[in-house]
Amino acid sequence: MLLKHGYHDLGIQAVLDASLGDLSRPPVERVRRFLESIRESYREEGYLGCLLGGLGQELSGVSEVFRVRIEECFSAIQQRIATCLEEARRQRDIPPESDVEGMASLLVDCWEGAALRSRLRGDAAPLTAMLDFYFRSAVGR
Repeated sequence: MLLKHGYHDLGIQAVLDASLGDLSRPPVERVRRFLESIRESYREEGYLGCLLGGLGQELSGVSEVFRVRIEECFSAIQQRIATCLEEARRQRDIPPESDVEGMASLLVDCWEGAALRSRLRGDAAPLTAMLDFYFRSAVGR
């Protein structure tokens, strides 16, 4: 997946690095910024949604190789988010008892569902609603 907004033609790994690695911002803000940049790229591309999500939906039932590889990609994104949330937990930006792995998994899962709905509706409302709900409910921001 290539993202153009603010990261001129960067792949997802570079966008993860640019967003989550920006130590000038608090960790929770970096996670939200990552997803907001993806939301903006979806808008610019006509709400085609997540390439990995689309491939996963189409190929997971017919190819074990594709299913495993796509899950590995989502897991890598999830792990990067969890690392950032762990930093937030250490800084007491989120409660110390927070399950950062579970929170990151939920965020990726919810994002993918919202990305599908965004594609179906042709607008960002599902993505924005999911982000607002998650960051207000799960991380208290």
